[in-house]
Amino acid sequence: MTSASPLPADYLRRLPKADLHCHLIGTVRPTTFAEFARRERLALPDDPERIFADINSLPPDPALYENTRIPVPQGRGADEPEVSYSLFQVSNWVVEVLRDADDLTRIVYEAFEDAHRRSGTRHLELFFDALPPHLSSLGYTGAVEAYAEGIRRAERDFGMSGRMIQGIDRSRSGEEALQVVRRVVDNPHEYVAGIGLDNLETAGPPERFVDAYRLAGEAGLRRTAHSSEHAPTAVNTLTCLDVLGCDRIDHGYYVLEDDAVVARLREQQVAFTVASTTSRRSWRPWRRASIAAMIDAGLNVIPCSDDPGMFPTTLAQEYAIVSEQIGASHAEVRRMALASAEASWLPGEEHARLVESFTAEIASLDEEFGLVPGAAQR
Repeated sequence: MTSASPLPADYLRRLPKADLHCHLIGTVRPTTFAEFARRERLALPDDPERIFADINSLPPDPALYENTRIPVPQGRGADEPEVSYSLFQVSNWVVEVLRDADDLTRIVYEAFEDAHRRSGTRHLELFFDALPPHLSSLGYTGAVEAYAEGIRRAERDFGMSGRMIQGIDRSRSGEEALQVVRRVVDNPHEYVAGIGLDNLETAGPPERFVDAYRLAGEAGLRRTAHSSEHAPTAVNTLTCLDVLGCDRIDHGYYVLEDDAVVARLREQQVAFTVASTTSRRSWRPWRRASIAAMIDAGLNVIPCSDDPGMFPTTLAQEYAIVSEQIGASHAEVRRMALASAEASWLPGEEHARLVESFTAEIASLDEEFGLVPGAAQR
């Protein structure tokens, strides 16, 4: 990575981007949560918007991270609130106040609207989780159709494209995961492109989900997994690629623990969706140092927003951090944007059109800002 002057904020905002790693519940606006919480009369310990502002998940057992190549902070971060709410706790509250299909459609539409208006996002892929018991009457097909309606409206209003990713909760059993995937396979939908393993990596090793991922692959579903994010090892990422058949990896920072693995991933140009911002505020400097090292190592790094409503952040902000704080060059940033289109899960002709449009739009934007690809920034 070449240290460079930060790119103009307007350039980064207008740069075409695809957000490939974004959790639907994590996109919910604090104002929407507040509205739903009042409607459902949910008892909360503080004002909903105050709760969102104070999300700060505490790190796992620090003993796990004593000898990592990039030191993991052990103390509190400078910007941590006095009272902290974990991302998981707040997410559970948000799920609790969702009432019907209209709510699901609304939060999907708002996720796309915010991505479009704040970040110039052209394509968005959203993780969705299993339905909570109080929404079970919708059924899988009813919920997916509600999500899809939100995407259709966004496509109409913002000219965006989008897909959904069925989340697999790794804290559950392999059999439960297989049931989730079987439901997806038995009820195909044009907007459900694949599956993704999420939740804390330390809660469930990837090999637990071999059968579920095999079924997904046989059905033509795309596959990803959160990996090498909480477990300080590169091995899990190899398992996700070689055993689960993943197309890309979410996070992946701890692949840096193994030089041989890094060399292989660089050669294969495996796509990593990375987020400089995390609800674990004390870990943010470590995250950014890790992303810088991944870029230096030649890995195929693609910024994502992850849980933008709750961190809070935007995809444009994640690109700004990569440019301003991490020091990525213009050539590296434009490569990330194009790679986001290339790694998207749109089918055939739609995928080709997205890549073509990104290529043309980036070239036009570079010309407008007087940025010559490969040239040093001044």
